[in-house]
Amino acid sequence: MIIKDRRKLSDLVSVGPAFLADFDDLGITEVEQLVDKDACELVGELEQIRKQKLDPCCEDVFRAAIEQAKNPDLPKEKCIWHFWSRVRKRQF
Repeated sequence: MIIKDRRKLSDLVSVGPAFLADFDDLGITEVEQLVDKDACELVGELEQIRKQKLDPCCEDVFRAAIEQAKNPDLPKEKCIWHFWSRVRKRQF
């Protein structure tokens, strides 16, 4: 039996009004839709929609949201986009 995630996108830590609009532009309306997404790919899609380069930190906010979608019990420090900024910067 699959239990529907009752959280709204606006319930996710680090997701404010601007990112709610971004999700809307990407056709993402439910938390469950984020589970199989890739933050870097979402940035690329949004850049194509907006026809402009996005701040690299946008990837971090997407990553925080995706990780929360995958794990409702994600530790609080990993819900904050700053955590994912440090992870991204260590990869380069």
